[in-house]
Amino acid sequence: MISPFDDTYFMKKALEEAEVAYDKGEIPVGVVVVINDRIIARGHNLTETLNDVTAHAEMQAITAAASFLGGKYLQNCTMYITLEPCQMCAGALYWSQISKIVFGASDPQRGYRKNGVQLHPKTKVVSGIMEEDCGDLLKRFFIEKRNLN
Repeated sequence: MISPFDDTYFMKKALEEAEVAYDKGEIPVGVVVVINDRIIARGHNLTETLNDVTAHAEMQAITAAASFLGGKYLQNCTMYITLEPCQMCAGALYWSQISKIVFGASDPQRGYRKNGVQLHPKTKVVSGIMEEDCGDLLKRFFIEKRNLN
């Protein structure tokens, strides 16, 4: 049986969160955390809103998912992120022991891979899901920011 809940389905949900961030004037990164085909947490960047450099989408979603599960480990969970995690978020994901990370657009300048950050050895990574859609939203955001300044 084919499940409608594939990586593209959940990345679309993460992209909806990125749109919420975009509408708030935040860098448009969105996240959903999934277990057993069920979204248990959502997040988007809130660094400007909260005046907090740690308020990345992934950090918001890790906290929400851990609260939902009643524990600090996100084993058997998948995080869908519209942008490759930075080194801070990758470190938090390492400690969360998340089972799988799926991200859309790569971040060749600030992504965890550029900085050589390691994820938990049991964490599976899939990249490039809806990469163009995720990247286009980020590009649009930064073009508009440059034109306003």
